[in-house]
Amino acid sequence: MKTLDECREAIDSIDNAMLELLNKRMKVVERVGEIKQESGGAVYRPEREKAIIERLSKLNDEQKGLLNKSAIEAIFLEIFAVARNLELPEKIAYLGPEGTFTHQAAESRFGAMSNYLSLNSIESVFKELEAKRAKFGVVPIENSRDGVVGETLDLLSKSSVKIVAELYMPIHISFATKADSLKKIKRIYSKDKGFGECREFLNEYDLMNIEHIPVESTAKAAILASEDEESAAICSHIAAKLYGVPVMFENIEDVHDNATRFVILSDFKNGISGDDKTSILAKLKDANEAGSLVHFLSDFDAAKINLSKIESRPSKESGGFGYWFYIDFYGHIDEERVQKVIQKHTDEVTWLGSYVKGED
Repeated sequence: MKTLDECREAIDSIDNAMLELLNKRMKVVERVGEIKQESGGAVYRPEREKAIIERLSKLNDEQKGLLNKSAIEAIFLEIFAVARNLELPEKIAYLGPEGTFTHQAAESRFGAMSNYLSLNSIESVFKELEAKRAKFGVVPIENSRDGVVGETLDLLSKSSVKIVAELYMPIHISFATKADSLKKIKRIYSKDKGFGECREFLNEYDLMNIEHIPVESTAKAAILASEDEESAAICSHIAAKLYGVPVMFENIEDVHDNATRFVILSDFKNGISGDDKTSILAKLKDANEAGSLVHFLSDFDAAKINLSKIESRPSKESGGFGYWFYIDFYGHIDEERVQKVIQKHTDEVTWLGSYVKGED
């Protein structure tokens, strides 16, 4: 190919072939959906999706392809999302409003075409799932700077819904505006916390001395900036995109390693993938006795089960100063070595879900 026109013709031809192959894939997906409806199987299978991405990434490396794993994942996660909507359209509830990082996390797994339900609280997400008005829920469970989300843990302790997937998302903040230069900006909208998280950027670009207007969410900031051409919003990328506000600067946060762990909730059990994590709630019978937690955890150590997290929470059931423990460990609840430990503590352990380990 020697000319730009020849390159464009080649791209058009490849795009035509890709479209034909995608339609062939979706035909198979339709049949998969029919089979799953007959058998009652779950449409969302994180372990299957991960296996596909791993296989394609390995094949790409063997072929010395130009795509890296992140690019392959981004492309195929959207294909998976479209396929799931063909199999069986499902409603996804998430902690809103639209344009929040939770919305961004949900869309990263379920795609732009899915039917989303924005709710005002984490508790509302759980209620929507328990009432079967939504199939999936997306809520935050932990932040690398602020620690665990206590409300999510407390609700998991008494809910029938389970964790079916986890994802770690870096928290990057954008500066979005309809103004064509910084000099024309007279106001900046954001949550109170947003201004503090971007202080270095605001100082560097001499934006500390203009009016800062706190609002209830970064999504609201984007809405206001979309209506005011002399303003800007400190918000998520998805909020800027959703409300049509051009992003002038990306990644303006002072701390660039901040990340949030989100969990996807539903009503089914995943199969064993070989790279799983399990979450449990441990309410020890002899919690007030010295060494009770050590004795409990020693069974995991003896079975060579590695813990990835242990978090104590006040037990609201027992009164006083009782505690229960939220524990993550590597392995699936149905693995033999895990079952041997769990069966020793049947009355003390509540299973919260087994799922493919996310990449943090």
